This record gives sequence, C-alpha cells and structure tokens, in this order.
Amino acid sequence: MDQLAPEVKYSPYRVFSAERWAEFRADTPLTLTEDEVQRLSSLNDPIDLDEVRRIYLSLSRLLSAHVEATQLLFRQRQAFFNASESKKTPFIIGIAGSVAVGKSATARILKELLARWPSSPKVDLVTTDGFLYPNEVLRRENLMERKGFPDSYDVGALLRFLSAIKSGEPNVPAPVYSHFTYDVLPGEYVAIDRPDILIFEGINVLQTRDLPKDGRAVPVVSDFFDFSVYIDADEALIHKWYINRFMRLRETAFRNPDSFFHRYSTLSEDSARAIAEGLWSNINLKNLRENILPTRPRADLILKKGTNHRVEEVALRRL
Repeated sequence: MDQLAPEVKYSPYRVFSAERWAEFRADTPLTLTEDEVQRLSSLNDPIDLDEVRRIYLSLSRLLSAHVEATQLLFRQRQAFFNASESKKTPFIIGIAGSVAVGKSATARILKELLARWPSSPKVDLVTTDGFLYPNEVLRRENLMERKGFPDSYDVGALLRFLSAIKSGEPNVPAPVYSHFTYDVLPGEYVAIDRPDILIFEGINVLQTRDLPKDGRAVPVVSDFFDFSVYIDADEALIHKWYINRFMRLRETAFRNPDSFFHRYSTLSEDSARAIAEGLWSNINLKNLRENILPTRPRADLILKKGTNHRVEEVALRRL
C-alpha cells in the first residue's frame, strides 16, 4: 500500500521566499506614495512602501494576468453561445484570514494598486461584516459570543449579493457595518455598480458546507471567486497582534463614550488585558482553529507573515 510521503511532495503550491517573489515584479510601476501607504495601513499593521515593493507589486502583476485571461475567456464564451449582450462579468478576488492578521490593509492596498493599472479598471471593495446578522438577531439566537463564526452571517444574503454582482447587475446594495457601534447599520447600503474587479474580504469567505447526499447544488461564497488570497501567520503572532491592537484601541477609539467598547477604556490596564485575553481564547482563537485555518488550503495564494507583519513566504497554487 502506498504510504504518503512528506506533505511537500504532494503540495499543489509553489512556495517562494519574499525575496524571490519580489523579483516577479518585473516592470510593474510603483504607483503609491509613502503617505498613501500609511493612510491605507491598518492599526497595528505597519505596511510600508518597501513591503509594497516586495510583495504587492508582484501580486498586482499576477492578478493583471489572471484578469486579462478571464476577460478573454468570457469573450470566447460569449462567441460560443452567440450571445449579443455586452453585460460584463466582474473579476472577484476573495481575501481570507484571521482577525488581526492584516486582511483589511491588504485589501485596501490591492484596491489602490489595481485601480491604477494603465487600463484604469473600476475596483470596489466590500467586507463581509455588513452581512453579519444584526446584534438584535444574534442576541435572540444566543449567538453574540459566536459573532464572526459562520453561523453568525446571513449566508443567503451573501450568496444573493455575489450572484447579482457576477451577473453584471447594476447598483447591487451591500449592507454597511460599523465597528464603532459593533453592529450592522439598519437601512444603510452602498451601491456596487458593475465593477471590473471586486475585492471581497472577510475571515470566513473560503468556508465550505456539508455536501448533500442527494447531489443537489450547495453554493458557497467562494464559488463566485476568480482568485483567492489567504493571509497567514503563526498562531502566537496573531495572538500577540490581537492583544496589542485591543490595548491600542482602548487608548483611542474605545475612549469615545458612544463606542460599543467604551466600558473597556475605563478598566485598569491589567483588567483590560485580561478581557482581551478572554476574548481571544474564548472566541477568536476558537474561530481560527475551527473555521478559518481549515480553509487555508482552498486559497489560490497564501501570504505567510512573520514578525512585524512582514510577509516572509508566498505560496501560489499551481495551474
């Protein structure tokens, strides 16, 4: 009987050091300034211009190739079906990973880089936070302690949104979430109007579902993706980043009396840190281990971060 050799022998990925990956930038121009990168970076995620050069310019070049190839295939399918309609199909990029790992900063940096290609594509960014059930529903269903877990999202709304986007429908409403109030804003939406590229970011966007025994189609969010990225880091580093971010927010945003988390700003430093550790252990770590990390092998590209949020390794799925 064949015995499985070490995992690397069977890996569907090609793995590159950050230095080797940077060489694939070729002649991709740097279109961002240091000030713009600082504005796009997240709290406690210090992406700088050098990191953009090392990692994101090569990624921008790769995505450009994928977008062009997909657009060509779409035109060929239109010809195959003798279709006369000119409705375009957006290229959708999914970005997944744990809380505090830097998904938001990656998404914003990519959005700016892609929008500055010579073809000037229309690029929109949507996060899954707006598709969480409102706090009122989560409390009623006893899910507030599972906020961010797969069952805390309105999956039907997620699928309807992505299906409409992929169908080229105009002005598709995306619900708005406030991290300040820690809730979906009732009745507030942003209209996503036929972008060339949509970046869809969230911790669980690569989730799967149980397969039905009767063979019926069971759509998942990632069915609508053309390319997916997983932001990865060792558990100990993510833990450290989460706690550091919480303590920094305690000194900034949490101090606003209208903030959902204002009560944490009045605690002693030791008490606040104990709260942060509890939130990490009881909610975010469980979600990472049970739901987020298991989806990593489904990504087309994995960015593995090390100390100071610097990407140390890039894994690209083989064609």
